[in-house]
Amino acid sequence: MYDLTTVLSYGITFGILMMTIVYTFIRYIYSKELFYLSYCFMQVFSLSYIILYSKFFYYELFFQDFSLFFATLSALVFAVRFYEGKFIPKITNNKELILNTLLLIFIILTAFYHYLLFEYLPYTIIYAILFVSIVFNLNQGFKATAIYVIGWSVICLILYILNFKTYFKMHTHLDLVLLAFAMEAILFTISVAYKYNLLKKENVEIESMLLQQSKLAQSGEMIANITHQFRQPLNNLSYILINLKNKYKNNNLEKDYFERKTSQANEQIEYLSNTIENFKNFYTESKEKEDFEIREVIQNSLSILNSDIKKIEINIDLIFNTNEHVKIFGIKNELAQVLIAIISNAIHAVKTIENRKIIIEINSNTADVILTIKDNGEGIKSKLLDKIFEPYFTTKSTGTGLGLYLSKMIIEKSFKGKLNVKSNPKGTTFYINIEKSV
Repeated sequence: MYDLTTVLSYGITFGILMMTIVYTFIRYIYSKELFYLSYCFMQVFSLSYIILYSKFFYYELFFQDFSLFFATLSALVFAVRFYEGKFIPKITNNKELILNTLLLIFIILTAFYHYLLFEYLPYTIIYAILFVSIVFNLNQGFKATAIYVIGWSVICLILYILNFKTYFKMHTHLDLVLLAFAMEAILFTISVAYKYNLLKKENVEIESMLLQQSKLAQSGEMIANITHQFRQPLNNLSYILINLKNKYKNNNLEKDYFERKTSQANEQIEYLSNTIENFKNFYTESKEKEDFEIREVIQNSLSILNSDIKKIEINIDLIFNTNEHVKIFGIKNELAQVLIAIISNAIHAVKTIENRKIIIEINSNTADVILTIKDNGEGIKSKLLDKIFEPYFTTKSTGTGLGLYLSKMIIEKSFKGKLNVKSNPKGTTFYINIEKSV
């Protein structure tokens, strides 16, 4: 018979292992990272090992050895996959050779003591290999593996100072290996959480870089648009000044004529100012989310692309099947970038046809605003349709392949919405679903 403390201790250990198995398997399903799967297998075999080790059930010794062997093998795979940095340090002189040799000896001795304490090889292998990754890659900064290694090192040091193993054997009927299973689960979870946060931060930085890269890639096209949009208002201002000058020279400058011309000049100046403001807003980085009218962003985006639209005489239909002042919540500039990318693609799609048309339609229901952008171009081939949201995929000779990729990322991550596309030989339609502002 077993006392209650023993049964509870083993029961808690079984529970911890099962939770770790489920946790790592779910992580693997979502991330497809091999180190999660290998760790999951290690804990499955560890659970099998500790169940047999508990002697609650009759078994052949072979099964315990079998579990230990495959747990050790899985631990080795996990440690190699979780390893961060170089396996072999670059050694340029004898001093570095001696230092690295001493460090390696220290790691081996520490790992050996770890095994003497807990007598479970899989965890010792992970500890030793990750310890190597820390020592040989100190110049790479603080890594997730450091949490794991430092945690185990502190535990080993405390147990050594307190001579805890001897005390544990004298005053309990339990084995210190149970503590090892609990500590392993805690340290692994903390390390993985830290690694996940680091990856999340890196992804945010990469996304921000791609966003700016996409904007810079459009700079040449945008500058051409500015030049074209400025030319006509500047010509008009020139004619106004010439007319005023001629009237003044001929002493024929009447007050009504002067006020009419100055009013016309102010209109042209206001148009130039608005154009500059639209371009400035597009390139100004803003992370402040706010409620804004979708109509305003559409009009600003069309203003930026106005010269391209006029150059090939595209008919733009803006249709509101809902309140024109409908609002959404998010970053205005990001939606502008999405619209510019999609409308630019639509402009490119209709270049080679007659009766060019782009229809922008806004609908809404109780929860969402649905923005539809449709062109009457030749459509996208079905074999390419699944790839258009992939990074660096483009059918344009001068395209970067980032516009639609970033558009989908912005709509789904920043606005928590959906961006979809349908196409046939009569045209392409993009659908943007964004939650309506309360």
